[in-house]
Amino acid sequence: MLSTPASAQDEDRRPLRTRLGLGPQLVPSFPGSERVSLRPFIDVSRARGTDDFAFEAPDESAGFPLLRGDRFSAGPAIGIEGKRRRQDVGGVLSEVGFTVELGGFVQYQLTDAIRLRAEGRKGLGGHRGWIGMIGADYVLRDHDRWLVSIGPRVTLADDRYMGAYFGVTADDAARSGLGAYDAGGGVQAVGATLGVLRQLSEQWGISGYAKYDRLAGDAGDSPVVGSFGSRNQLSGGLALSYSFD
Repeated sequence: MLSTPASAQDEDRRPLRTRLGLGPQLVPSFPGSERVSLRPFIDVSRARGTDDFAFEAPDESAGFPLLRGDRFSAGPAIGIEGKRRRQDVGGVLSEVGFTVELGGFVQYQLTDAIRLRAEGRKGLGGHRGWIGMIGADYVLRDHDRWLVSIGPRVTLADDRYMGAYFGVTADDAARSGLGAYDAGGGVQAVGATLGVLRQLSEQWGISGYAKYDRLAGDAGDSPVVGSFGSRNQLSGGLALSYSFD
């Protein structure tokens, strides 16, 4: 059962600290792409008093908890997916527009070192499908001085999402010479994420991550990936952080 500690009001009076991280990251230009695109790597964390900043995996969606329990939390999740242009796929396949994804997450702190998390997001425009992630992280840390996390990921998607990026319609087949391909929903990828954080001084710190996904199921078998992309999906980023009251 969710509850609010009796001391919550007192805790809320403690000074609020903020840690802002900003830097570059390289991510697949679109799902299944063999190329990467440069995007901002942004992290904002807040904590009260001398509490440690809460752990956040570097690849999780933006969001914040609306419900909290002893070890459980849930709230909204927001993601974005880049545009797939015709020229990105030989000029012969359909374009998939830039997509804003809205949904939610649930997470559970199984032990002090192990966190479980699941997300689900719906595309608004662009692919218009559902995309989800199930993951776990093993976290080693010395309060806010340093942190290392590593864990597996499973990405799931519905028929509409899979069809947008990995399917070949009859019209696409006629233009491209590829065979028509109906990509069904299910597991889209499996992989893992490694994150590191090191505080250099009271104010300044540095963080980074590396992520690997291997396309699976209908996504991995797609002729779109075979002709214009790669089953191996790599991401990584580096950010400088500044903490202040």
